[in-house]
Amino acid sequence: MSVCVVGHSNPDTDSVAAAISFANYLNATGTKAVATMQIAAADLNPESKLVLKKFGVAAPETMTDAAGKDVALVDFSDIGQAPANIDKANVVAVVDHHKIGDLTTNGPIFFYAKPVGCSCTVLYEMYKNNNIAISKEIAGVMVCAILSDTVNFKSPTCTPDDKAAVKALLPLAGVSDQDALFMDMLKAKSSIEGVAIKDLIFRDYKDFDMKGNKVGIGQIELATLEQVAGIREDLYKAIADIKKDGRHSVLFMLTDVVKEGTDLLVVSDDPALIEKAFKGKISGQSMWVDGMMSRKKQTVPPLQAAFGC
Repeated sequence: MSVCVVGHSNPDTDSVAAAISFANYLNATGTKAVATMQIAAADLNPESKLVLKKFGVAAPETMTDAAGKDVALVDFSDIGQAPANIDKANVVAVVDHHKIGDLTTNGPIFFYAKPVGCSCTVLYEMYKNNNIAISKEIAGVMVCAILSDTVNFKSPTCTPDDKAAVKALLPLAGVSDQDALFMDMLKAKSSIEGVAIKDLIFRDYKDFDMKGNKVGIGQIELATLEQVAGIREDLYKAIADIKKDGRHSVLFMLTDVVKEGTDLLVVSDDPALIEKAFKGKISGQSMWVDGMMSRKKQTVPPLQAAFGC
């Protein structure tokens, strides 16, 4: 039986690329594996579609039920982001760059996590340390994932390890212009024309448990906030509807990559707690948080502290 390598729900480019790269690594080291994702290929986000097309890599297979399968997780270890029936699966490995989640296993597993900007940076280190050759295709999806997750090194999550991985992977991928590659990805990622509002919300969305409170956080990265000026009200109504499904709060990050900050849409049972978390004031539907680029490092930790996690 093959190990199903899967990233978190609503997969971003790192989740997709990491599943592909870790499955390739496992196959190269003697473990039969297949890359999977919790979404149909047709529903992949525009950035990931661009990356896969550019480097001629097939999208991972769809896998939404983990029952009875050998499973390796990439880019997450929270049960809330896992496929259905993860408790009935045999989890054999985790490769990640986030906080350790609430997943538990019955026995010891391979677990490799580092505080870097991208899961593919961790995977690059694994390839390097074990002298596993990296093909042009794998190097391409990995370098794109790192540039995406670190926002071309602008994110506070970016580390020297991420920069070193990109430096090594760019020539392997046959890429000579890092900035041009990132801008192509940003154009795809921030494209909203013709996209349904809820599809935009769930393009990069995660639920978190914060001391028994379910909190949803979504994000889209934009070249300018003007891109969403005409649909802000619709975005707000959509997250308000999502909140009704048993959530304490839903936050949606409209991140301006050029200005390096986030217009944070907020729907919450306790708006004052959200204001306390980010030391700001909600005006109407949102609050501007200067410098906020990363959900992982700048949104989730302050919220956890405010909730007393």
